[in-house]
Amino acid sequence: MSQTASRRVVLEPSAVEVAFAWFQRLMAVYCLLFGAFYWVRLIGIYPGVLWRFDLMPVHWRIATATLAVFFPFAAAGLWMLASWGPVIWFICAATETVMYAGFPQLFGVNWPIVAVHAVVALIYLIFRVVLYLQKRRERQEMTD
Repeated sequence: MSQTASRRVVLEPSAVEVAFAWFQRLMAVYCLLFGAFYWVRLIGIYPGVLWRFDLMPVHWRIATATLAVFFPFAAAGLWMLASWGPVIWFICAATETVMYAGFPQLFGVNWPIVAVHAVVALIYLIFRVVLYLQKRRERQEMTD
């Protein structure tokens, strides 16, 4: 067997890469649901002050309109496994975290949403570290 034949590159994704792809797709569904939630607020399906755009205070109008666009956009990027999908999700998560944790007097306190964003970010970070270490190990094996 020649030396080039023994150094074949494996193109099959690892189990971690497959799990990460499924995780991103799950995040996409979650972003789509959040986006739909904000669109429901924009179009005023439910009665109530904060459920109709024309009755919302200005700070809620800005936040709702922004997140109604960004969450579905993040969902599309995450579903396609595009590199910009997690970036847009991070913008959405940071926006909601600042809304609910930074300005509770304006937006109220919603710790479950802040906690969900923190858990998702932690899981994403763990996946990225594991994938980095896996790629580094593969590169070391190829050079040995």
